[in-house]
Amino acid sequence: MLKVNNIEVVYSKVILVLRGVSLEVGDGKIVCLLGANGAGKSTTLKAISGLLGVELGEVTHGNIEFDGQRIDKMGPQDVAHLGIRQVIEGRRLYGHLTVEDNLMMGAYLNRDRGNVRRRFQQVYDYFPKLAQMRKRVSGYLSGGEQQMLVIGRSLMAHPKLVMLDEPSLGLAPLVVKDIFDIVKKINEEEKISVLLVEQNAKIALSISEYAYVMENGRIVLDGPADKIVENEDVREFYLGLSSVGARKNFRELKHYRRRKRWLG
Repeated sequence: MLKVNNIEVVYSKVILVLRGVSLEVGDGKIVCLLGANGAGKSTTLKAISGLLGVELGEVTHGNIEFDGQRIDKMGPQDVAHLGIRQVIEGRRLYGHLTVEDNLMMGAYLNRDRGNVRRRFQQVYDYFPKLAQMRKRVSGYLSGGEQQMLVIGRSLMAHPKLVMLDEPSLGLAPLVVKDIFDIVKKINEEEKISVLLVEQNAKIALSISEYAYVMENGRIVLDGPADKIVENEDVREFYLGLSSVGARKNFRELKHYRRRKRWLG
């Protein structure tokens, strides 16, 4: 469904952020993109959703395809019409509006009132708490409730691909588990593809079929999620299962492994 082909992204025409990034998301699949802060994960999502332009960024090399159509030169409104939704990091919502009004904003492209009513019911089925608080001003919700709301809002237009940027950020572990369980359920029941950017590697890999690891604007490792989680370097750096002392960056770990094997 989605193909990112060897893209480079430059901000303000001088700052190179992404260097030859390639990834794919299959139809109805969950794919995660792992990496530390500043690795380029959010920039990758913005390149796909067309939001780079509002931050003086642009794709200067390579291309991005969605359902066989090139989208890297499209604006965000055109990308949205194709069925891509990005849930931006930080739970961005209209804090002065009610839960129901926020959800309605997610359906602005949907002109079928009957379909909108069905989407409301589906969102409330996935997130029963939102149904109970639909008349509450969204700015007063807890962090977990707000995260449910922004995910629910993205579902209102029945997207083909949802991109989640750090959905676990600042949330309690039990809330994170609930939200990821719901994301998995949505994927299984509605066959919506998911591209998940997340620093919590353990939970991201637990629901994903394929994973990419990004560092310093490059993809440094990729493979099936069940294989990635067993990778010694990933376990040490991203899962905190250290066997060599102080944590290093991922490239240093790979160099350490190569040197260790050579000395052995």
